[in-house]
Amino acid sequence: MTDMPAFIAIETGNDGELPLSIAWTLPDGRVKHTLIQPDNDWLEDELVALGEYSLEELNSLGVSPLDVIRELETDHFNGTLYTAGVGYDEAALSRLFHTYGMDPFVELAPAESLYPNLAPGEWYRARGELFSELGLEPMRPEEEIQVMLALHLRVQQDDV
Repeated sequence: MTDMPAFIAIETGNDGELPLSIAWTLPDGRVKHTLIQPDNDWLEDELVALGEYSLEELNSLGVSPLDVIRELETDHFNGTLYTAGVGYDEAALSRLFHTYGMDPFVELAPAESLYPNLAPGEWYRARGELFSELGLEPMRPEEEIQVMLALHLRVQQDDV
């Protein structure tokens, strides 16, 4: 796989901004994925929703937000990453960066914008069908990335 677009997906807590898990593609189509250790400032609210994760699980299996930023910088500094949910992913990404007083160094764009030949809404319909076909869950970043990659390859084959 060459010339693959860079895809990103972020799983958040119920508030829509608390980043819990993140995945993105590398130029060769491989996927990086990790849980994110919540910053202490993120946990001040007693009603913080950690989704299906426990705080212990995130702290023991996750990496620090700063390590996530460093990895993302190594892989995609000043790049454009394509996502299925720009607004949600931007809010979660902003929270990661603002924890350290930084501005995001990547731009997010809707994945459907990669496919101007598809009718409006067609990408989302095909994405939903592919989730069902592959038996994957849209709320899991690594599975979202798998679907976006598979859909990209499918659309590219259809255009040939």
